[in-house]
Amino acid sequence: MKVRKIDSFFKRRTCEDEREEEIRTRTPTTEPVNDPRIEIEEIITIASEPVNVPRTEKFTDTVDMLHSLERDPGKRPPIWRYPPNHQDEIGRAYLNWGPYQIRLENYPLSGQESHPRRFQHSWFSLFPSWLEYSPSKDAAYCLPCYLFNKGSSGHPLSDVFVTGGFNAWKRVREGKRCSFLKHIGKDPCSSHNNAMKACEDLLNQEAHIRNLIEEQNSDEIIKNRLRLKASIDAVRWLTFQACAFRGHDESSKSRNQGNFLELLKLLASYNVEVAKVILKNAPKHAKYTSPQIQKELLSVLAKGVRKHIREEIGDAKFCIIVDEARDESKKEQMSLVLRFVDRVGLIQERFFDVAHVNDTASLTLKEKICDILSRHNLDVSNIRGQGYDGASNMRGQWNGLQSLFMKDCPSAYYVHCFAHRLQLALVSTSRDLKPIHRFFDKLTMIINVVTSSTKRHDELQAAQVTENQYMVDIKEIMTGKGANQIGTLNRPGDTRWGSHFRSICSVINMYEATCHVLKKLQKESKSWTTSGDADSSYNYLKEFDFVLILFMMKAIMGITDVLCQALQKQDQDVVNAMDLVRSTKLVIQDLRDDGWDELLSTVTSFCQRHEIEIPDLHDVHSTTRFGRSRLEENQVTIEHYFRVEIFFTTIDKQLQELTSRFSEQSMELLTLSCALTPKNNYKTFKVETICTLVEKYYPMDFTEQEQLLLRYQLQHFIVDARQSSHLKNLSTIQELCSRLVETEKATIYFLIDRLLRLILTLPVSTATTERSFSAMKIIKNKLRNKMNSDFLADSMSVYIEREIAASIDSETIIDAFKAIGTRNASF
Repeated sequence: MKVRKIDSFFKRRTCEDEREEEIRTRTPTTEPVNDPRIEIEEIITIASEPVNVPRTEKFTDTVDMLHSLERDPGKRPPIWRYPPNHQDEIGRAYLNWGPYQIRLENYPLSGQESHPRRFQHSWFSLFPSWLEYSPSKDAAYCLPCYLFNKGSSGHPLSDVFVTGGFNAWKRVREGKRCSFLKHIGKDPCSSHNNAMKACEDLLNQEAHIRNLIEEQNSDEIIKNRLRLKASIDAVRWLTFQACAFRGHDESSKSRNQGNFLELLKLLASYNVEVAKVILKNAPKHAKYTSPQIQKELLSVLAKGVRKHIREEIGDAKFCIIVDEARDESKKEQMSLVLRFVDRVGLIQERFFDVAHVNDTASLTLKEKICDILSRHNLDVSNIRGQGYDGASNMRGQWNGLQSLFMKDCPSAYYVHCFAHRLQLALVSTSRDLKPIHRFFDKLTMIINVVTSSTKRHDELQAAQVTENQYMVDIKEIMTGKGANQIGTLNRPGDTRWGSHFRSICSVINMYEATCHVLKKLQKESKSWTTSGDADSSYNYLKEFDFVLILFMMKAIMGITDVLCQALQKQDQDVVNAMDLVRSTKLVIQDLRDDGWDELLSTVTSFCQRHEIEIPDLHDVHSTTRFGRSRLEENQVTIEHYFRVEIFFTTIDKQLQELTSRFSEQSMELLTLSCALTPKNNYKTFKVETICTLVEKYYPMDFTEQEQLLLRYQLQHFIVDARQSSHLKNLSTIQELCSRLVETEKATIYFLIDRLLRLILTLPVSTATTERSFSAMKIIKNKLRNKMNSDFLADSMSVYIEREIAASIDSETIIDAFKAIGTRNASF
């Protein structure tokens, strides 16, 4: 259709050409007709002279380069001679100007003399998008082919519209063989058509290659971050649950590829978007599932936890709580816990790190602690307390760990773990008194015999179920939610605080079931050893003195267990701990004065219910089994023996141990600190005592001027606190410190607030480090005993401080992960 149109057009223009020939012979001229393109050229100051730009020329200004471009296609240099980084800008400039279609009154004649031909400006309307005319060379050119020409191809016909120019005007009028139509080509993928498409893309900024790359990069970044977020969630969840990451066989054919990969599969099954980017759908170079990536993600998460703790501490004073224990691989691990008062006045004990030490020498421990603190910009001079157990390498006055730190920081006062002292008092009592020592030996034997096999354990629980049902039927016990739970006998242990009390309570609660199992072992056991042990254990349970001591130790340890549990709280302060010690001793003293009759009544009732022989308490007591010996002197009644030599003696020994191990005379710092307790409407607030505390123990934290000002602040504070409804009815310095911050009076009484924080920083117990070792046993078990120290430390940090780890955003972890090394993919 287009060919026919061109043929008819050429026939109509024959007479017009002859008329133009006559006009040209009469009035020859080469002046161009007014053209808007010429005005545009003048506006943008396009130079009319040709510019031969060498390939290596560098322009200092892109605008200058564009202003120096040549419009005449016959004069302009090839596009490939311009710098490659400027060719797109040059191409867009030419396309914005459009093809150079100059209109002349008379185009030059060319061709044979008998049949001369010339360029016709009407051709511009037929090919407006690409046809150009060069008046300097009297030739036609193609703008798109020029812009996307990469150099001479060696074929003269292919480059005629680009370099040499076309001027065989006769061939334009050959119909289907028109040179212009041949140049365009019938194939949509011809070089000219490809150049036309390239021009459209070049002008379309949204479809420009750089924008396409940016769009692809943006989409790739979103996929990479989603893929990495799935791995982060898997690592975080597995660490919270103390589960292993890897499996024995992680190949694609394995039925169980390990917890990490199996958890990713589960996440993919519930989220289509995640399934599209992880595991098999992830690129090989960016799967983020390798063991190294797992450890790096865990390390980033653990560093985030430590960073959060470091920011919580800020510039505040802090206390170190240290203990050491062996892990599953027999390596000595040192646990470090930091105790401090946060910005709102609350006590915080944060597990900070665990490190492998070659030995437990005090100097080795100090170097390791200082190394950990320095790596996190924590100044040793800000230490205001040390909490350890009673080992010599820790508490030694000359070469112990506490003395080494005291040399660097005189205000880093050492406090022996209160809970450890209490445990030592209980153990000392059981070892020094023969009846108590024998009692615990018998108790341990009974529990071992009954629980040494799974069969006996099942029989014990079955007997307990029967016993509970019988007690419910006779209405001795009541039913209810959580009541009458079936348990087992607990073994006592010197290193487990409160275990002795739980063992005694378990034997009392399962007394009848225990007797049932022992009697069954006596009759049915084929082993003489087992039968003999069961017989001895059963006889112990049926002894009156065993039952008496059983209930007596339950009463004593029930009192001390309240203190033991209170001392293990992280927010416990030393002043309140000393008050608890005093109250414990007073309650034990009351038990000594008024508790015998009630104890004897309880034991008698228990013996009668379980058919235990009760001796005549008025009879003379004998140390032999077969009655009174003539050689015994100072013979006493059985009641006197149980009441004085067992009941009173045990309690007196317990009080003596508590007084010795919690001596206020040897803890003057804690005694003076008690003056800050806001009890009884601040009657315990003694200005002189508090000032003495500051002058003697904290001279580095208060200047002489501040020590003088503290006295006046205390006087004003006592009057203000007694009248303020917000500061009344407080019982601990912990409550007082947080209430000062809450009421914003900490800024007014800033010296009192500073002193309260120093006292609250002092440690009470090493319970937090003990809990960290319990976590270490869960994480580094027999199946994971080859964990290296860094992996163990990171796992414990995230597992113990899971509240902090859960609050860290995945985007923050991704950014930190990106910063620690060069990655194959972008985020």
